[in-house]
Amino acid sequence: MEKVTKSTPRLRLGVNIDHVATVRNARGGIHPDPVRAALQAAAAGADGITAHLREDRRHITDDDIARLMGALSIPLNLEMAATPEMLDIALRHKPHAACIVPEKRAERTTEGGLDAAGGHNHLAPMVRQLKDAGIRVSLFIEAEKRQLDAAESLGAPVIELHTGSYCEAPVGPERDRLLGRLREAAAQAERLGLECHAGHGIGFDTVKPIAAIPNIRELNIGHFLVGEAIFVGFEAAIRRMRELMDEAQ
Repeated sequence: MEKVTKSTPRLRLGVNIDHVATVRNARGGIHPDPVRAALQAAAAGADGITAHLREDRRHITDDDIARLMGALSIPLNLEMAATPEMLDIALRHKPHAACIVPEKRAERTTEGGLDAAGGHNHLAPMVRQLKDAGIRVSLFIEAEKRQLDAAESLGAPVIELHTGSYCEAPVGPERDRLLGRLREAAAQAERLGLECHAGHGIGFDTVKPIAAIPNIRELNIGHFLVGEAIFVGFEAAIRRMRELMDEAQ
């Protein structure tokens, strides 16, 4: 009798197109178009598109979100701050997913994870309204037990682990420690019944150890791919990232 083995689900790749819009906005006008980038990403094998509509609209704009919703045949993940304005926008457009992230005006990019534990009472009604609208809710958090427990308490079905500290650490004991922390958090997420994603700062040299964590179901990668596109093209950069992810599994 042939033995049947349980296969690991294919790790999904979400491509963040924020910094295509950053380049466009540096000069003004319409080029390069983040919607065109999203369609190229889909053609290259992306399983979803991530776009962060910041309160100051420094890269993605409201019009970009509307056009992405109309153009995409793959899921759109809207990254958003936990504010009434962003909640209204998410409920109006109803993207496939909404990832709640921390946001500070002075930061260049998202710095660290959301304090889901400290902001429980503020976040609870937002999570509930997004879920009631049929939007998959995720919380972008640090790999900490307290934050994972808070996400489970809030009823968020998905968490996204902040991988920036691991990706920025030099090769050596500290990076190994941070990778172990991600592994432990991903395993805890699964025990709590949460789907685990990961993202921030991931590049060709750091993706494989993260992609090899069996409890992680999706990686969201953006800035590195947009930067690499300058040298090899956007589709080629995404295809290479997809190859490395598949090799790790």
